[in-house]
Amino acid sequence: MNRTIKDATVKRYHDDTHDQLRAHLQLFVDAYNHARRLKTLRGLTPYEYICHLWTKEPERFRLNPSHHIPGPYTSHSPGNHERVSSSGT
Repeated sequence: MNRTIKDATVKRYHDDTHDQLRAHLQLFVDAYNHARRLKTLRGLTPYEYICHLWTKEPERFRLNPSHHIPGPYTSHSPGNHERVSSSGT
């Protein structure tokens, strides 16, 4: 997991402040956890499992879970990131 985070964030983007780095790491961890398939959920992601439960037992939910997925137009974006080239230039 540590190598995955480092390869996807620290080595790929340049953050000017620690706050930008923290925000970017939080977004990455949220996306990673959202898309991770879990054995205990029979290979489904947590979101897929919730949607599956919603279709089977909608009375357990007050809101449609498909309306609350994270996406590119949420207010939690960390800001613009510059790509760091692999050659270091």
